[in-house]
Amino acid sequence: MKNEIEYIIFLGFSYLTKILGLNFSRKLSTLLAAFFYFLIPIRKKVTIDNLKGAFPNYSEKKIHKIAFATYRSFAITLIETLYVPHITKEKMINSLKCVNIDVVSKKKAESKGVIILTAHFGNWEYLAASLALQLNIPFYLMIKPQRNTYVTDFLNKTRAKWGNPVIPLGVSIRKIYSALKENKFVAMAADQRGNPDGPRINFMGRSSSVYEGPAVLALKSGADIVLSFSIRQPDYSYKVVFSELKIEDLPDSEDEKIKEICRRYLANLEELIRRYPEQWLWMHKRWKY
Repeated sequence: MKNEIEYIIFLGFSYLTKILGLNFSRKLSTLLAAFFYFLIPIRKKVTIDNLKGAFPNYSEKKIHKIAFATYRSFAITLIETLYVPHITKEKMINSLKCVNIDVVSKKKAESKGVIILTAHFGNWEYLAASLALQLNIPFYLMIKPQRNTYVTDFLNKTRAKWGNPVIPLGVSIRKIYSALKENKFVAMAADQRGNPDGPRINFMGRSSSVYEGPAVLALKSGADIVLSFSIRQPDYSYKVVFSELKIEDLPDSEDEKIKEICRRYLANLEELIRRYPEQWLWMHKRWKY
């Protein structure tokens, strides 16, 4: 019953964004952030603790300022995601400004599997949808299902609106591997926490477990990795600068190869987070162990 009620509320907010329009709905992001930051502080302690660990020299005031900005950024992302069923193809394409899309389009011409590696930064949902439309090719999306299956179904329908196949995490590795061997494009985020007994890498100044999936897939399939992070602009569009993640000059050991690829990815992500800390999703327990 709880899932059904949550889904009805979720669906209601989606239709509300349609009635109000996307631009006006975005203006409500500050109110939405204030509600969940001050009145019902969901994951506020996790967010504050993460920020303090990543920026130990920042004052309490600055930490809270970034934390609230993080809630507002996520509110914008949520509103934009709720609006996806109502957005036009043209507006979705125009939401993403690709500085050097040729880095990706050249990969398309090479007839080789490509991993579009991103993170929960800016609006990762718009990134996959808009880029696939601009390149006119489907992206296989590896996603982690939500607790609420109804919400997961809603999100997956929005992700597949323009033909992007969705593959759930867990049963995905074999399907993703097959897609890469067939020279398909696969989009995934790898900034989430890895297994407790997996490799650890320094990330944001702290020892961190890492998610190995993209590194393992790249090594086994021979696919290239292209980094792409969506940076929200003042006009609510997103700017993306693509860069190929080099997987050359790696250690001899297979485990060390995987670890080094993960390190290179996280080094790029950390540089971006330090420039735009409010646009990363600090609300998950990234350093749980």
